[in-house]
Amino acid sequence: MKMIETMLRSHPHADLQRSEAYADVLNALALCGQICTSCADACLGETEHLANLRRCIRLNLDCADVCQTTARLIVRQTETPNELIHSQLHACVLACQLCADECETHASMHDHCRVCAETCRHCQERCNFLLGEISASGVEEERADLRPTDSPPLSR
Repeated sequence: MKMIETMLRSHPHADLQRSEAYADVLNALALCGQICTSCADACLGETEHLANLRRCIRLNLDCADVCQTTARLIVRQTETPNELIHSQLHACVLACQLCADECETHASMHDHCRVCAETCRHCQERCNFLLGEISASGVEEERADLRPTDSPPLSR
Protein backbone atom coordinates (compact mmCIF):
# COMPACT_ATOMS: atom_id res chain seq x y z
CA MET A 1 0.00 0.00 0.00
CA LYS A 2 1.30 3.44 -0.90
CA MET A 3 2.08 5.87 1.91
CA ILE A 4 -0.56 8.36 0.76
CA GLU A 5 -3.19 5.61 0.73
CA THR A 6 -2.16 4.62 4.26
CA MET A 7 -2.57 8.24 5.34
CA LEU A 8 -5.95 8.58 3.64
CA ARG A 9 -7.21 5.38 5.27
CA SER A 10 -6.05 6.54 8.72
CA HIS A 11 -8.15 9.72 8.52
CA PRO A 12 -11.24 9.72 10.79
CA HIS A 13 -13.39 10.73 7.80
CA ALA A 14 -11.80 8.29 5.35
CA ASP A 15 -13.74 7.13 2.32
CA LEU A 16 -12.40 3.59 2.47
CA GLN A 17 -14.09 2.57 -0.77
CA ARG A 18 -12.27 5.27 -2.71
CA SER A 19 -8.96 5.57 -0.87
CA GLU A 20 -7.05 3.71 -3.60
CA ALA A 21 -8.59 5.90 -6.33
CA TYR A 22 -7.79 9.04 -4.33
CA ALA A 23 -4.21 7.84 -3.77
CA ASP A 24 -3.74 7.14 -7.48
CA VAL A 25 -5.02 10.61 -8.38
CA LEU A 26 -2.90 12.29 -5.71
CA ASN A 27 0.23 10.55 -7.00
CA ALA A 28 -0.60 11.50 -10.60
CA LEU A 29 -1.28 15.11 -9.58
CA ALA A 30 1.99 15.40 -7.65
CA LEU A 31 3.99 13.96 -10.52
CA CYS A 32 2.24 16.10 -13.12
CA GLY A 33 2.80 19.27 -11.11
CA GLN A 34 6.52 18.57 -10.82
CA ILE A 35 6.94 17.46 -14.44
CA CYS A 36 5.11 20.56 -15.71
CA THR A 37 7.30 22.82 -13.58
CA SER A 38 10.41 21.06 -14.85
CA CYS A 39 9.22 21.28 -18.46
CA ALA A 40 8.61 25.02 -18.11
CA ASP A 41 12.12 25.42 -16.75
CA ALA A 42 13.57 23.29 -19.57
CA CYS A 43 11.68 25.40 -22.12
CA LEU A 44 13.25 28.51 -20.60
CA GLY A 45 16.63 26.90 -21.22
CA GLU A 46 15.84 26.46 -24.92
CA THR A 47 17.18 29.92 -25.75
CA GLU A 48 17.10 29.37 -29.53
CA HIS A 49 13.39 28.48 -29.45
CA LEU A 50 12.20 30.52 -26.48
CA ALA A 51 9.81 32.73 -28.46
CA ASN A 52 8.02 29.64 -29.82
CA LEU A 53 7.73 28.12 -26.35
CA ARG A 54 6.03 30.98 -24.52
CA ARG A 55 2.56 29.41 -24.65
CA CYS A 56 4.02 26.06 -23.62
CA ILE A 57 5.74 27.62 -20.61
CA ARG A 58 2.54 29.39 -19.59
CA LEU A 59 0.41 26.25 -19.88
CA ASN A 60 3.05 24.20 -18.03
CA LEU A 61 2.95 26.61 -15.11
CA ASP A 62 -0.86 26.83 -15.15
CA CYS A 63 -1.17 23.04 -15.20
CA ALA A 64 1.34 22.68 -12.35
CA ASP A 65 -0.63 25.15 -10.22
CA VAL A 66 -3.99 23.54 -10.99
CA CYS A 67 -2.61 20.06 -10.21
CA GLN A 68 -1.19 21.21 -6.89
CA THR A 69 -4.44 22.95 -5.93
CA THR A 70 -6.48 19.92 -6.94
CA ALA A 71 -4.29 17.66 -4.80
CA ARG A 72 -4.70 19.93 -1.78
CA LEU A 73 -8.50 19.79 -2.11
CA ILE A 74 -8.62 16.02 -2.56
CA VAL A 75 -6.34 15.23 0.38
CA ARG A 76 -8.59 17.16 2.78
CA GLN A 77 -11.31 14.75 3.83
CA THR A 78 -13.09 16.73 6.53
CA GLU A 79 -16.27 18.25 5.11
CA THR A 80 -14.89 19.14 1.69
CA PRO A 81 -17.94 19.63 -0.54
CA ASN A 82 -17.99 16.93 -3.20
CA GLU A 83 -19.23 19.42 -5.78
CA LEU A 84 -16.08 21.51 -5.18
CA ILE A 85 -13.86 18.47 -5.75
CA HIS A 86 -15.93 17.62 -8.82
CA SER A 87 -15.49 21.12 -10.28
CA GLN A 88 -11.79 21.23 -9.46
CA LEU A 89 -11.22 17.85 -11.12
CA HIS A 90 -12.93 19.19 -14.26
CA ALA A 91 -10.61 22.22 -14.19
CA CYS A 92 -7.62 19.93 -13.78
CA VAL A 93 -8.68 17.72 -16.69
CA LEU A 94 -8.86 20.83 -18.87
CA ALA A 95 -5.49 22.17 -17.69
CA CYS A 96 -3.85 18.80 -18.37
CA GLN A 97 -5.47 18.57 -21.79
CA LEU A 98 -4.37 22.05 -22.84
CA CYS A 99 -0.84 21.50 -21.57
CA ALA A 100 -0.51 18.08 -23.21
CA ASP A 101 -1.86 19.39 -26.52
CA GLU A 102 0.67 22.22 -26.53
CA CYS A 103 3.60 20.06 -25.41
CA GLU A 104 2.81 17.53 -28.15
CA THR A 105 3.40 20.24 -30.76
CA HIS A 106 7.01 20.51 -29.51
CA ALA A 107 7.62 16.86 -28.64
CA SER A 108 9.56 16.03 -31.80
CA MET A 109 12.11 18.76 -31.02
CA HIS A 110 12.14 18.70 -27.22
CA ASP A 111 12.08 15.43 -25.28
CA HIS A 112 11.03 17.27 -22.11
CA CYS A 113 7.81 18.28 -23.89
CA ARG A 114 7.16 14.66 -24.90
CA VAL A 115 7.59 13.51 -21.29
CA CYS A 116 5.37 16.33 -20.05
CA ALA A 117 2.62 15.55 -22.57
CA GLU A 118 2.61 11.87 -21.54
CA THR A 119 2.47 12.80 -17.86
CA CYS A 120 -0.37 15.26 -18.41
CA ARG A 121 -2.36 12.64 -20.34
CA HIS A 122 -1.90 10.15 -17.50
CA CYS A 123 -3.01 12.72 -14.92
CA GLN A 124 -6.00 13.64 -17.09
CA GLU A 125 -6.93 9.94 -17.27
CA ARG A 126 -6.70 9.49 -13.48
CA CYS A 127 -8.77 12.65 -12.84
CA ASN A 128 -11.41 11.46 -15.30
CA PHE A 129 -11.51 8.10 -13.55
CA LEU A 130 -12.09 9.76 -10.17
CA LEU A 131 -14.75 12.00 -11.72
CA GLY A 132 -16.52 8.84 -12.84
CA GLU A 133 -16.29 7.39 -9.35
CA ILE A 134 -17.65 10.56 -7.77
CA SER A 135 -20.42 10.97 -10.36
CA ALA A 136 -21.47 7.36 -9.89
CA SER A 137 -22.09 8.13 -6.23
CA GLY A 138 -24.59 10.86 -7.06
CA VAL A 139 -22.55 14.03 -6.52
CA GLU A 140 -24.13 15.70 -9.51
CA GLU A 141 -27.58 15.27 -8.00
CA GLU A 142 -26.32 16.39 -4.59
CA ARG A 143 -26.34 20.05 -5.61
CA ALA A 144 -28.57 20.13 -8.68
CA ASP A 145 -29.63 23.64 -7.61
CA LEU A 146 -26.08 24.96 -8.13
CA ARG A 147 -25.53 25.99 -11.75
CA PRO A 148 -22.56 27.81 -13.31
CA THR A 149 -24.87 30.73 -14.07
CA ASP A 150 -25.36 31.23 -10.32
CA SER A 151 -21.77 32.45 -10.00
CA PRO A 152 -21.08 36.17 -10.21
CA PRO A 153 -19.45 37.26 -13.48
CA LEU A 154 -15.68 37.42 -13.46
CA SER A 155 -14.23 40.89 -13.85
CA ARG A 156 -11.01 41.47 -15.71
